[in-house]
Amino acid sequence: QVRLVDSPGGLVQPGGRLRLSCAASEGVVRINSMGWYRQASGKQRELVASVTRDGVATYGDFVEGRFAISGPWSRNVVHLEMNDLRPEDTAEYYCYVDAVTVPGTPGNIYWGQGRQVTVAS
Repeated sequence: QVRLVDSPGGLVQPGGRLRLSCAASEGVVRINSMGWYRQASGKQRELVASVTRDGVATYGDFVEGRFAISGPWSRNVVHLEMNDLRPEDTAEYYCYVDAVTVPGTPGNIYWGQGRQVTVAS
């Protein structure tokens, strides 16, 4: 079973920055992609950013160049640098990994526990 260990969220002032990190534990044979989704109160979960094993990054439309995802590195770690945070970025952020655990089989999605990020004065 793949386990995700992610950094805590936090309270940030508008215009501030925050770095999230996420590491996939043992059991991973190959990572297809890693990244984050978020879910604000009363809204559906949406993609924040993801990166493939080849380093191809995808971002949600709301990012507008403010965030940067890096990885996955050799230790199956990804980082998300979030800059110019806005109150509307307040949400629960969920790390995920699309990982293969048995050679020759498709990957499965595994989720972190979710970390609250609050952007407020």
